[in-house]
Amino acid sequence: MEITLFGAAKTVTGSCYSIKTKKWNILVDCGMFQGAKELERKNYEDFGFDPKDYHYLLLTHAHLDHCGRIPKLVKEGFKGKIYSTSATKDLTYVVLMDAAKIAFHDTINENRKREQEGLPQREPIFTEGDVKTAMELFEVIDIEEKFQINDHIVVKFYEAGHILGACCIQMKIKEAKKETIVVFSGDIGQAGTPIVKDLEIIGEADYVFIESTYGDRLHPPVEERKNEFLKIIRDTYKRGGKLMIPSFAIERTQELLYNLNEFAEKEIMPKMNVYLDSPMAIDATNIFIKHIEEYNKEVRDLVETGDNPFHFPGLIYTKTIEESKKIQEVTKPCIIIAGSGMCTAGRIKHHIRHNISNPHNTLLFVGYQAEGTLGYWIKNGEKKIRLLGHEVFVNAQIKSIDSFSGHADYKGLLNWLRYFIPKPKKVFICHGEERSCKSFAEKVEKTGIKTYIPSLGEKLKL
Repeated sequence: MEITLFGAAKTVTGSCYSIKTKKWNILVDCGMFQGAKELERKNYEDFGFDPKDYHYLLLTHAHLDHCGRIPKLVKEGFKGKIYSTSATKDLTYVVLMDAAKIAFHDTINENRKREQEGLPQREPIFTEGDVKTAMELFEVIDIEEKFQINDHIVVKFYEAGHILGACCIQMKIKEAKKETIVVFSGDIGQAGTPIVKDLEIIGEADYVFIESTYGDRLHPPVEERKNEFLKIIRDTYKRGGKLMIPSFAIERTQELLYNLNEFAEKEIMPKMNVYLDSPMAIDATNIFIKHIEEYNKEVRDLVETGDNPFHFPGLIYTKTIEESKKIQEVTKPCIIIAGSGMCTAGRIKHHIRHNISNPHNTLLFVGYQAEGTLGYWIKNGEKKIRLLGHEVFVNAQIKSIDSFSGHADYKGLLNWLRYFIPKPKKVFICHGEERSCKSFAEKVEKTGIKTYIPSLGEKLKL
């Protein structure tokens, strides 16, 4: 068989694997490229393959860098089945509809510039109609349900511990009376995080394609992040400032709400309004409430007592633009959670523009900031930024809690790999910046497993 990476090769975003056998062609994920402009331009380019040639798509989870180009794939001729968990299907619809709205508005702005420069007009990468068409191809598969997609390929989903509905994928592929087992990690989560179940052990694979987002780093203990989060809230409140949190709408936002609910119930945080200023995050939170079967035991037990972990006094959902704008009039200390998580789009950009020059305020990063994004530059010390047509000085407190990450660190990744018995013939290191891939490959090699770091578009013969 031949496996090619058409994304997430020596970079974190754009996850897309092509698996070609003598008879069947399969994709694992079809995500958007995010970050620097040269990366995002790839979203408008050809896939590097003909979508009409593929029979199946297996989706690990609903983050945009894993599902974001599915409507484009269908628009360009893919008519196969798309397999995912139920929660992933529901979240994917929310994510893609939001992406379609952003694409529409971005295209209007882009075409104004193109008209001035005498360039041809550009169409959105996909529309809301394209999203609805793509969703008709989805088929729901349960975690740990072994399913045969054809005479030669058996697939099983395993808990990834990353976000609601996320899975690792094991494929058993028969060719010429020989069976090859290939595992795709998707994104692997930290153990002991709130809400979702922990990562499952798979234990059997000839070849493993593993993410390495934090392959060169260690996270502080999960419990420490709660204490640090609470301290930042209290410090910002004492200064009379606003705490702005750029947050991914799925999982990260719900983890923040879960912690804030605990702080409020224990009366250990100051009484202040918390604005969830993201229509997408609000919709995603409602999906979380629907899929309690995906929770870990602690959260399920909490829900069964009648406690909603995503609601507490002072929490205000702001869906409309008018409601969002009114937050700027608030003079009391408050918390604002808004997307996008890397500050590349969404309402957080407006909050940063209006508030980042005030030294009483705090901007708190709780997730990965890809190179080239606004969040990356602010986190790395830029003192002046250009945002929404304005130059603003960065005077606010800039804080970061990396342990909020939905990705395992290198110890977590190595721990997952050590349960494969016998050891895989080779582990392919993907979904990480190049320095992270190299660092993690060295660590895996020390365990006696051969590794390889694929390049974008490189054909791998297994």
